[in-house]
Amino acid sequence: MPVASLVYDDPALSAFELDFVESGERCRLALGQVWNRRFESVDPVREFRWAKGGQGFAGSYFSATVGDHVGYESWLERDRLILLDREPAVVGIASQPFWLLWHDGQRQRRHAPDYFVRLADGRGRVVDVRADDRIERADAKAFAATELACRAVGWEFPGP
Repeated sequence: MPVASLVYDDPALSAFELDFVESGERCRLALGQVWNRRFESVDPVREFRWAKGGQGFAGSYFSATVGDHVGYESWLERDRLILLDREPAVVGIASQPFWLLWHDGQRQRRHAPDYFVRLADGRGRVVDVRADDRIERADAKAFAATELACRAVGWEFPGP
């Protein structure tokens, strides 16, 4: 596993918390305490939306990388998941791996990224999938916060 940010006093390590489900147990800890957990093996933090006649297109995809089904909530997420599954450097994938929690100065915020990916060299990658024309202002702020948290612990965040 890679080492956390070389700047251990990075305020993001304590400003963010992760809420996740590991071995059936719900955990909530500061980012600096849990950045090295195996998030590619955690359970999703929320149910997938399967509303009949809904706008989304939720489902599950059998991943050769994982050897199990991985959830998605849109065609775009499914397509990104297929690409991740075919990427040789990817050795693990989890959908809806954690809630990223932070205070934005006015209120408590949270965001569940679409995927956590483990790479063969041990690095982590957090993936959000969203079409550029569907990024609302609040989403853009959540993605910026996610990027800050990821940078603090050395995870990749390519953005939506």
